[in-house]
Amino acid sequence: MSVRTPDPNSGWLSDSELAEIRQRLPLLYVEAVPVRVDGLGQVVEVGVLLRVGSSGTIARTLVSGRVMYGETLRDALFRHLEKDLGPMAFPQLPASPVPFQVAEYFPLPGASAYYDSRQHAVALAYVVPVTGTCEPRQDALELTWMTPEEAASPAVGEEMEGGRGGLLRAALASVGRLP
Repeated sequence: MSVRTPDPNSGWLSDSELAEIRQRLPLLYVEAVPVRVDGLGQVVEVGVLLRVGSSGTIARTLVSGRVMYGETLRDALFRHLEKDLGPMAFPQLPASPVPFQVAEYFPLPGASAYYDSRQHAVALAYVVPVTGTCEPRQDALELTWMTPEEAASPAVGEEMEGGRGGLLRAALASVGRLP
């Protein structure tokens, strides 16, 4: 009987490896703002997740996750959209995935508009239309669809961790929907 060795290029890290790397290097993430569009391509609804945050509190957030070693940005976006919204969300990824913003998260509050107590991270942020049925999975408790005006409100921004309320407003501005 042969012993199977793990794939050294799997892209996955153990918890201890991830903790050590988070203390030494910035990590690359993708973040996605799921939207519904009308027949003219105008954003009419914005999806915001509700989940237990890194501090243990319930907070609103965006689709987000790490890019694995050897993984394309397109594949990472698709994987995290499917993980958080379910396999029937049918995200419409652009032919050339260009982020609307690069968000740099620091472990020290005030170093930038974005904060993550665990690490220094760089996130490429995208607005992604979805056409299917969204059923939150993994650690997402629910997905709330809001009008762009509701999503841009200070109340929603205050419910979001790490400055993601500002990132959501930037997403809306990038598609011409900031009220």
